[in-house]
Amino acid sequence: MQTLLLDPDAVEAAAETSAVVDAVEAAFVADARGDTQMPAKSYIDLPEYNGDFRSMPAYLDAGDWDAAAVKWVNVHPDNPADHDLPTVMGTVVYSDPETAFPLALLDGTTITRKRTGAAAAVATNYLAVEHARTMGLVGAGVQSYAQLEAVATVRPIEEVVVADRDEEAIAEFVDAFDDRFDVRGGSIEEAAQCDVLSTVTPVEEPIVHSVGDHTHVNAIGADAAGKHEIADEILLDATLVIDDYEQCTHSGEINVPWSQGVLDDDDIHGELGDVVVGEKPGRTPETGVTVFDSTGLAIQDVAASHVVYEYATEHDVGEPVSLVDTDVL
Repeated sequence: MQTLLLDPDAVEAAAETSAVVDAVEAAFVADARGDTQMPAKSYIDLPEYNGDFRSMPAYLDAGDWDAAAVKWVNVHPDNPADHDLPTVMGTVVYSDPETAFPLALLDGTTITRKRTGAAAAVATNYLAVEHARTMGLVGAGVQSYAQLEAVATVRPIEEVVVADRDEEAIAEFVDAFDDRFDVRGGSIEEAAQCDVLSTVTPVEEPIVHSVGDHTHVNAIGADAAGKHEIADEILLDATLVIDDYEQCTHSGEINVPWSQGVLDDDDIHGELGDVVVGEKPGRTPETGVTVFDSTGLAIQDVAASHVVYEYATEHDVGEPVSLVDTDVL
């Protein structure tokens, strides 16, 4: 047997957006039903290198398929300046649960980008107004592209407003999508009045202070303690849905107001998996603002990797390599 090596281009080619959205939704369903194993993310801190490693293992049984994987990812802020390398790099080992054979080695950075967009799309599908046609983005980095691509698979998005301090980044975003959407740069306030808003910045002081009366917000940027994009008043008034209790209270959008006692358990509507399986209601005619706090889960990486591997094997994408010795002595 051989292991499939899938570089960023191969993962990009094999990660069809709507398929990843469906698989990530299936992962949330499996988790809500107790059909997953997802140990807590573990860290190796390397202060001497101003960086860390993180490992994210998981298994899920989606009924029609099951899969297991581990993502090994770093955060080294000095990499770009000192080593001409990205701050964040990831690798996924995707394995056969029955035999443990490593079926594929995948670029984890692309997997992360795709599954993060897909999670926002799942939340949008259950929490946004049914005929949402406008989408705002705060931040025009690489994740903003994944957000729009994924959300547009679940809502008929027509108009897009993107806000960023970098005018060049806005221009590149507009150029990438102006053949598909009525897209323009605008202020944070304009973006926040849209039917759907995704925030994808690393700020530690809230930059979104008002939203539309029925806006759905995908709060994506907060992925570490101290980060905080959305004003506390919005979070307090919203129907607040999270992806994982432990992760969100520690390092999600709610971590700062949570640590300060501004938010508590009574303010959380539920986890997204509970909404997807119907244990908690999604949007109703009476629902106003909704917020999805997304920290990113290992089961999402497994689901996206499953989509990529199945596509790759069917369409001869990637490079087979003899990674492990399978001779039985």
